[in-house]
Amino acid sequence: MTNKLNYKDYGSGEPVIILHGFLGMLDNWHSFAKKLSESYRVITIDQRNHGKSFHSDDFDYNIMSEDLYRLIEELDLNNVKLIGHSMGGKTVMQFLSKYRPQVAKAVIVDIAPKQYNGGHEAILEALSSMDLSAINKRSDAQNILMEKLGNLGVVHFLLKNLTRNPDQSFGWKANIKVLHEKYYEVSSEIKFDTPCDVPSLFVKGSKSNYITDDDRSDIEAAFRHSEIIEIEGAGHWVHAEKPVELLEVVGSFFGN
Repeated sequence: MTNKLNYKDYGSGEPVIILHGFLGMLDNWHSFAKKLSESYRVITIDQRNHGKSFHSDDFDYNIMSEDLYRLIEELDLNNVKLIGHSMGGKTVMQFLSKYRPQVAKAVIVDIAPKQYNGGHEAILEALSSMDLSAINKRSDAQNILMEKLGNLGVVHFLLKNLTRNPDQSFGWKANIKVLHEKYYEVSSEIKFDTPCDVPSLFVKGSKSNYITDDDRSDIEAAFRHSEIIEIEGAGHWVHAEKPVELLEVVGSFFGN
């Protein structure tokens, strides 16, 4: 298995790369990417240990930003616009701390550069403890997760990671073992030696607490040319809950 990221390419024009969040995959952004590709070349990626990309014991934001750098080099892209949601937003921020000249603009969706206090522990425990060999159909997995987590929307999101192996057994697309072991890396802070001067848009869901009022001063200090826009009625999954509104603010920021 080669250590190359799985990606999907849409449209043509100036390049935009979209990075999904924790336990997500590029498919989460398909509808959004398809609409955005009417104006841009849009590339969605599966970050390492997610989707159809390679599994690795190495997992942190520095490594994921290097993965992104190699993909940009491989595709021979310049003046890239980046969109990152949650964990993907932190990958974008880490990339900006190292490779700023390659980025024209950045959109960071519902995440701040700070250290977080977790929040996915129950989910990771539920996924890690599930005996997939005892599951005969997807509804079995849904019932087990519903019993443990009690949130159908979250369960449906997680079940996108469930896949049939060639022998018809079930497996996880995401590398659940490593993601569980290294979850502290996902919640870690992104640090900047010098403030970032790349134009950056932070998008907050009004119903989400991932970006608080206290975070605004830290964001403005780390990103010289930044603005924070709040999308009314959206929670953390802004692109799924308010895709039209997100597309509008992203298009406006990118220059449409």
